Amino acid sequence: MTAQHLGPDPTTAGRSSRDWWRQAVVYQVYPRSFADSDGDGIGDLPGVTSRLGHLADLGVDAVWLSPFYPSELADGGYDVADYRDVDPRLGTLDDFDAMVTEAHRLGLKVMVDIVPNHSSHQHVWFQEALRAGPGSAARERYVFREGKGAHGAEPPTDWVSCFGGPAWTRLPDGWWYLHLFAPQQPDFNWDNPEVRAEFRKTLRFWSDRGVDGFRVDVAHGLAKDLAAPLRDIGTVESYQPDDLPEDGSHPFWDRDEVHEIFRDWRTVFDEYDPPRIAVAEAWVRNSRRTAYATPQELGQAFNFDFLRASLHAGELRSSIDTALADARAAGATATWVLSNHDVIRHASRHGLPDGCDEEAWLLSDGQQPRVDREFGLRRALAATLLMLALPGSAYVYQGEELGLPEVADLPREALQDPVWTRSRGRSKGRDGCRVPLPWRRGGSSYGFGSGGSWLPQPPGWGELSVEAQQGDPAAPLELYRAALRLRRGLLADEALEWIGGPEAVAGGLLHFRRSGGWECLTNLSDAARPMPEGELLVSSAPLSGDRLPPWTTAWVRTAG
Repeated sequence: MTAQHLGPDPTTAGRSSRDWWRQAVVYQVYPRSFADSDGDGIGDLPGVTSRLGHLADLGVDAVWLSPFYPSELADGGYDVADYRDVDPRLGTLDDFDAMVTEAHRLGLKVMVDIVPNHSSHQHVWFQEALRAGPGSAARERYVFREGKGAHGAEPPTDWVSCFGGPAWTRLPDGWWYLHLFAPQQPDFNWDNPEVRAEFRKTLRFWSDRGVDGFRVDVAHGLAKDLAAPLRDIGTVESYQPDDLPEDGSHPFWDRDEVHEIFRDWRTVFDEYDPPRIAVAEAWVRNSRRTAYATPQELGQAFNFDFLRASLHAGELRSSIDTALADARAAGATATWVLSNHDVIRHASRHGLPDGCDEEAWLLSDGQQPRVDREFGLRRALAATLLMLALPGSAYVYQGEELGLPEVADLPREALQDPVWTRSRGRSKGRDGCRVPLPWRRGGSSYGFGSGGSWLPQPPGWGELSVEAQQGDPAAPLELYRAALRLRRGLLADEALEWIGGPEAVAGGLLHFRRSGGWECLTNLSDAARPMPEGELLVSSAPLSGDRLPPWTTAWVRTAG
């Protein structure tokens, strides 16, 4: 892959401090896998601080940290035992403050994950609820119910956990508690005013420490219909957003009442100058996602359609048009993402045949079918350069700037994602995209730390490291740097104008113009396409004279 950067250095586009997020590039850090400062094999906050210079050099606007709170890691940190502290294995509050200070010194905003649907079963509230017993005020903070059948031996409903198996666990006193994820993650009862007050306090706690924004985990799950009798829904092992009812009537996903919660959160965000921002992780219908992103609520919502779309020009254009229209309707900006801590890395995903059963591929340790590594990376970089040209915010997952593949062949005994055990081996889980980063060519963990890594890194990982790619014009790292540097100078308003009609899309070409006289062309076909006249700014692969090669994106400054 070749990053071609021609012409003068761009300058940073002027942006209001209140609107920094509207066209920001946000870099997601999974702290346990980013950098380890003390050699225990687990990434930590001092490690993050030590590597913030990499993010500033990369050219991103903000760093978003996945959970770093005290946790027994029943779900990779998303089982939070204390919402206002740092896991001792990852550091201290002083370490967090030092990280925020350094990030702000480098011009980086800081976002953190907040996990409001459920806590850890180790949380002081849940432990109090267990001691207090049925009917207590402490149990009203969670969802406890008596079971069905003789002696209450059957779960209260047929609801299924997202990690497999029943969504209810029975206690020795005969009562059941709800957990839409792992049993170690009991769901909060958001009808309870104490729960609402506690999270307002948590939002202020981190905002007061300099946090600029929040990523809201499972934003669509907080409000639940808990009126007796609870409703069965028919056992469903998994769901797609379009499976949910359009009227918000599902008993626990995407209920209308959830928006009252986020309108309340907005009053907290607006206490600060500039206001704190948030982005919803909401796996819901497109038509229902808009409400989460309004200025009266969170401000943004993740657009996962773009991530899930195949690299067919028609499907991608439809996804882009829908996302932009939905964002305008919400008074927000669109969000774009290609990889994160929950999905197969897109450098591997786009090297698999269309329609491939990704779960079966993982279970085969990445052998059936074999990934076309070179082709997958070429397509991934073309998709990335397209994403970075679109109006709105781009969310980049750690390591994708290195072109890292999914580590599909992790041995079974090394797997730590609860999906693996809860599914009884039917799903390998998400560990393959969470393998610690390589920073150097050699060493016990390729520069991640001095004492190995909590997930095994594959042989040859060092040749994908920052050290190995530094200064190599053909490396993904240098493409990202060039594109992000250019992007800052090119961005003006949030307008996009498509060029070419249905015949161009049918031929695999996506071509649009942005304000300021630059265009983006993406060739998603096996044949070269003509390039417009103008100055080439950057391309995801070398051009063939005046032709745009297959599976390549280019940015061009045109005379018009």
